[in-house]
Amino acid sequence: MASAIRFAAKLKAKQIYLFQGFDCPITDVAFGHLLSETALLVTYQFNKYLSSAKNESEIEALHYMLLSKNTRHLNRGIVEGRIYAETTNFARNLVNEPANVITPENLAETAKQAALQYGFSIDVHSLDKLKRIKMDAFLAVGRGSTHEPKLIIMRHLGNPEHHQETIALIGKGITFDSGGYCIKSAQGMSNMKDDMGGAAAVIGTMCAIATMKLKVNVVGIIAACENMISGDAYHTGDVITSMSGKTIEVVNTDAEGRLTLCDAINYALEKEHCDRIIDIATLTGAAVTALGTQISAVITNNEPWLEQLKNAAHFTGENIWQLPAFEEYKEQLKSEIADLKNSGGPSAGAITAGLFLQEFVQNKPWLHIDIAGTAFKDKEYGIYNYGATGAGVRLLTTLLKYME
Repeated sequence: MASAIRFAAKLKAKQIYLFQGFDCPITDVAFGHLLSETALLVTYQFNKYLSSAKNESEIEALHYMLLSKNTRHLNRGIVEGRIYAETTNFARNLVNEPANVITPENLAETAKQAALQYGFSIDVHSLDKLKRIKMDAFLAVGRGSTHEPKLIIMRHLGNPEHHQETIALIGKGITFDSGGYCIKSAQGMSNMKDDMGGAAAVIGTMCAIATMKLKVNVVGIIAACENMISGDAYHTGDVITSMSGKTIEVVNTDAEGRLTLCDAINYALEKEHCDRIIDIATLTGAAVTALGTQISAVITNNEPWLEQLKNAAHFTGENIWQLPAFEEYKEQLKSEIADLKNSGGPSAGAITAGLFLQEFVQNKPWLHIDIAGTAFKDKEYGIYNYGATGAGVRLLTTLLKYME
């Protein structure tokens, strides 16, 4: 279906007709969802900075010719699929914007506008508040930038009964990552505007679940900053104290995402009293090396919850693969002078990054999703064009729908 719609769009077709000449093996709701979602994801374009920009796609309508006369369930699926696609495309827009547009401040403002449009609540904490609550691991990363760090807290309380669990969605929000003093190569830095792909996924998911009015309690948290080089940037060899009180020896300034995430996790537990933790991040090149660009890595301490995530992945087509939370690899994170090192080195890098974060979840049910390989495409593939994919929005929305 994706190939047919893309081909028609490139031919500048205005009307597309799809004919169902067989009994569909999935439900009418699921097929309607697939139909609208695919059409909107495939025809997405980001060309606002092209001076001669004109939408390649001029599709005005997509017609579906079906055997059954009962369209009620199909229409319900179409509406849901549209919500999934539009919120995914919202996240794609955020990631595709250059880093001189999406700064920490502008990311926070965009989240505020989304909260007004989609109907969830939001708070944004600035530098003074972050200092008072001692989010010093997060602040260490942001020190090198002229753009002030922002902590974005979004809430959807769809089932506010006291006995209901609250789920934290925590997205990595590095709006540009130079690597700091452990500076990246020019090639390695070229797409680092996408290092806030986890943050975009969380905002997109909050938009989706608010629109769908899911009966779940979710708090979305983003520690947004840049990782830059300046006279005030943090160094290798620094020892910083996280919000949890654990001390961290910085052995690599380019292992910055986990420093922002560990404070965001602690904030979710101590300030928002969340019962479950999901973090989603473009965290490690090691995940790309292990799984490529079509599969996101997952680490967990709760196998039943992972099974729900696998079901969500099967429904959405967002592929995931579990990496082991192998206890022995925690040895690589031991420091001689602090509680932890912020990097365990290149060996098993995707796993040790997850194990670092596990040190802060306080044995709460936890899912860690590394989308470093899946957040951005360097060429057209499947339902995606060049650029951001919005990885995680449909996956997390479906998981939360299962948890209603």
